[in-house]
Amino acid sequence: MTEVPSPQLRISDQNRESALSALGEHMTAGRIDIDEYGERSARITAAKTRGELGEIFADLPAPHPRYEDAPQAVAAPRPEAEPVPQRPAPPAQWSPAQRLITAFLPLVWIATIALIATGVVHGTLILLPIGLSVFGRAMWGHGHDHHDRHDRRDRHLRDRERRRELRDSYRDHRRGLDH
Repeated sequence: MTEVPSPQLRISDQNRESALSALGEHMTAGRIDIDEYGERSARITAAKTRGELGEIFADLPAPHPRYEDAPQAVAAPRPEAEPVPQRPAPPAQWSPAQRLITAFLPLVWIATIALIATGVVHGTLILLPIGLSVFGRAMWGHGHDHHDRHDRRDRHLRDRERRRELRDSYRDHRRGLDH
């Protein structure tokens, strides 16, 4: 049987970061608005004990802050959702460049193999269709949505920075009121 840690235990900066991350997920899910996020994030940064963090999340479902000494079963991370693979666009939606490469590439492969087999040209000519194939796949093939993943990551980093700035401005505002 595992022992439940005391709410008077002090928390670390890592615990506060975990709490801010969990709070951000609640804001993203629409459980709290931006004003409430600012208020709660200021309380998180000022919190000193587990009990104070627990009060902030008392009315919210999971996720809650994780503690480094907490059992894994209690604070298991949520599995990331697998991205849904996108189906390739049908040929009717291809750009003119895609249509040209698609029509031209098989001819280049056939001509190259024929020229190499007959000994007319050197075998290094095979690099031409290989290069065109690699180029076509990099431009329009499987995984062409990698830019979307980078955009999502950049947006996530911008949102995190905006929340951090909001929390800092709220904390500065509160300090000004206290003095």
